[in-house]
Amino acid sequence: MNTAVASPPPAATSPAAALAARYASIRARSVALAAPLSAEDAMVQSMPDASPSKWHLAHTTWFFERFVLASQPGHVPFNAEWHYLFNSYYQSIGPAHARPQRGLLSRPSLEQVLHYRARVDAQVIALLQADALAPQACHQLLLGLHHEQQHQELLLTDIKHALWCNPLQPAYRDDLVHHQATATPLRWQDSPEQIVEIGAPAWPAHAAFAYDNESPVHRVLVPAHALANRPVSNAEYRQFIAAGGYAEVGLWMSEGWALCQAEGWQHPLYWDDALEREFTLGGWRPLDPHAPVCHLSYFEADAYARWQGARLPTEFEWEAAAAGVTPHGHFADADHLHPRGAPSGDHALLQLFGDVWEWTSSAYGAYPGFRPFAGNLGEYNGKFMNGQWILRGGSCATPDAHVRASYRNFFAPSARWQFSGVRLARDPA
Repeated sequence: MNTAVASPPPAATSPAAALAARYASIRARSVALAAPLSAEDAMVQSMPDASPSKWHLAHTTWFFERFVLASQPGHVPFNAEWHYLFNSYYQSIGPAHARPQRGLLSRPSLEQVLHYRARVDAQVIALLQADALAPQACHQLLLGLHHEQQHQELLLTDIKHALWCNPLQPAYRDDLVHHQATATPLRWQDSPEQIVEIGAPAWPAHAAFAYDNESPVHRVLVPAHALANRPVSNAEYRQFIAAGGYAEVGLWMSEGWALCQAEGWQHPLYWDDALEREFTLGGWRPLDPHAPVCHLSYFEADAYARWQGARLPTEFEWEAAAAGVTPHGHFADADHLHPRGAPSGDHALLQLFGDVWEWTSSAYGAYPGFRPFAGNLGEYNGKFMNGQWILRGGSCATPDAHVRASYRNFFAPSARWQFSGVRLARDPA
């Protein structure tokens, strides 16, 4: 695969130059993630919820062209017909190609998409180096960089599902390091009843970036509770399977039980039926008993928590625990691309960030006083506040420095192809 990208700008000497350097770095990272893929790999779409790698590369480029370059006088679209192909869901600016049919886009070719990226990158970097972007265009560019990092994670999770669906089940990369973890005892950390501040100040009025769904800051009463010091491990989840957890209707929500029966769920996605191996981005590997269990739906996470006599934390309990914690953890930049076991530790909370997204019991909805981003970008988050559930903390496929304590990820409760796991919570006895 041709990995040519625009040359990085010189060392940053101004805010615009710093933004140019960040832009070049993030854009190059996307191309590097797609580099192990053939052109055939890059156009595969294994299910309606996933997108081809080529589409991720093109859509993120379209975002910068449509929301940054198009604001410049005299801008000529790279290819006006591609606006329809690579628009995702911004209906306010025009129709979009149907999401379940993105795998039909054999044209434009991968080479053409990479050329498109290089052309757009060159124009954006030139504007930044000349400090020629208006503040609003710079804001939209910064949002676009966070948007691209989201698609970097999706590129990995989507290609993992596609390769697993291939009867040959090839590895995305065969050079990924496999780390075997050691056991870390599960302990509980108690938290008293308290009123806490939740959320982030609205951006761009506030300098620090946050998505619109993270604001405004507001106060929430968090009852007394306890959180497990780490996510649930593969060994612990295997005990749930051995105890008949997938056959015990009383543990499951109605919709989850119906899905479990209809789709024949017997274990997490990507485990083999012997419960000894799991499919990873590095191919099939022995199941690490002490690594966090991942690729669980909300329904599986909730059923496991019930089986343990516990529950899932609310997103407010999770954020209160993570407030003030530097979001360091095992992210995609470590280049392992699979969850690792918890480090040795005392009673402190471990792995709040990275490894696996943690399901919460909170439905995805608006905070009091929520205001979507202005203009067409108001479609970014708000219109999805229906039938989805919140996950927190990031995963081994999330770019480093992308998440924060207030970050709200959301997926349908049936979703299993993300690196999603579970941390237990419980109420006072």
